[in-house]
Amino acid sequence: MYSMKRLLLAVMIMALALMALVPAMAQDDDPADIQVWIAFTDYRLDWAQERAAEFNEQFPQYNVIVEGFPNYEDLLTSARLAFEQDSAPAVVQYFEAATRDALDAEFQGVPRFRSVEGALGGVEEINGISADLSIFVESVSNYYIVDGELASMPWNTSSAIMYVNQEILDAAGVDIPETWQDLEEACEAIMALDDAPSGCITWPNHGWFFEQSVAQQGADLVNNGNGRDDRATEVFVNSEAGLAYVQWWKDLQDSGYYLYTGQQRDWGGSYNLFIQQNTAMLIYSSSDTTALTNDGAEAGFTTVAAPMPYNGEVGYTGNLIGGASLWLSNGLDPVVEEGALTFLLWFVNAENDADWHRVTGYIPVTQPGLDLLTEEGWFDESPNSRVASEQLANSADTSATRGAIVGDFPLIRDQVTEAIEDILVNNVDVEERMADAQEEAQLILDDYNADLE
Repeated sequence: MYSMKRLLLAVMIMALALMALVPAMAQDDDPADIQVWIAFTDYRLDWAQERAAEFNEQFPQYNVIVEGFPNYEDLLTSARLAFEQDSAPAVVQYFEAATRDALDAEFQGVPRFRSVEGALGGVEEINGISADLSIFVESVSNYYIVDGELASMPWNTSSAIMYVNQEILDAAGVDIPETWQDLEEACEAIMALDDAPSGCITWPNHGWFFEQSVAQQGADLVNNGNGRDDRATEVFVNSEAGLAYVQWWKDLQDSGYYLYTGQQRDWGGSYNLFIQQNTAMLIYSSSDTTALTNDGAEAGFTTVAAPMPYNGEVGYTGNLIGGASLWLSNGLDPVVEEGALTFLLWFVNAENDADWHRVTGYIPVTQPGLDLLTEEGWFDESPNSRVASEQLANSADTSATRGAIVGDFPLIRDQVTEAIEDILVNNVDVEERMADAQEEAQLILDDYNADLE
């Protein structure tokens, strides 16, 4: 009897031990959560979440969760708070103008992010996914290479190009303009039509277009090789190139050619002016190529994409990119970091890169993605979609076209936008107002750099 009791007790102890062990074993088998935060809440978020679901099926050891935010600013604010609360996502999307801010971001003396290339450590593959970073289109990777390493994973990339209403240009008997001077001549003919539109051309008042034109003219926006040879300490907002562009912009408006919506950063308003045929031309982001092509057709006209016009008196150096990239958080659990890196590499494979381009109009960021689209005849069927990639391919590789890396870039950009608002709406002198913007921008940069000391 005694032995039987001891046996039963031993069985009970073993059963309890097994019960305690089973949850632990199940927990070990649970997939690792990989939080990814992006600044989209529309069909682009849907696309990213669909890709995450596919990834999770292929790699059941991970559970990628993509969360969307309404804009880059809200995303950056939320990410900053999450780092302070030690609950940061594994991957955060930062727009290109925040690159310097991301590089400098720290929490308790520790960098918030680590470079993607540094994290990969030179491996050839991870979880069977190639880790070859040479696949990226040079004009794209050049922007995000800092101190010799790819700091973040390129993703949604755009450039500034022009769209024209081909029927209006045909009626005026003009070709698609290549230079500022060509555009002025085209506008003269267009606005002389009996049924001329309200204006010849429009584009949003946003500092990004200013930066594009400065780069086209081969000029840097900040010193020290546009902030790439060393930390930027001087801003060149009122450079000769900058003043030439703003003065040309103002002259177009004074001539009745440029139609302003009256609001800063009014992307939607400028878009609608073109689609409603209130203007014959639109300078805009290439990220909306698919939408502008389709919406033009629905409105009854043919949208033709073309390179962004440049200053013919100076010549063309090249355009730079816009958009955003994906940053890897620092200090992640090794399993989470491995999962995040696997996802980032998989996310930009040829199939995903090509499909993202087809759906949105963002530029393919990898050569395999471009090759796939070419082989399947996409660009033959959708010639507008090739323009931005060709524009960047035709750009010289200089510090100007690589783009500026500078602290508080979004605030500096705002100074330019607000100055142009004054010039267009209040008819203030270009040189005087841009000199004021230069002073304010320099103060912003000086304060930013001082806070790092």
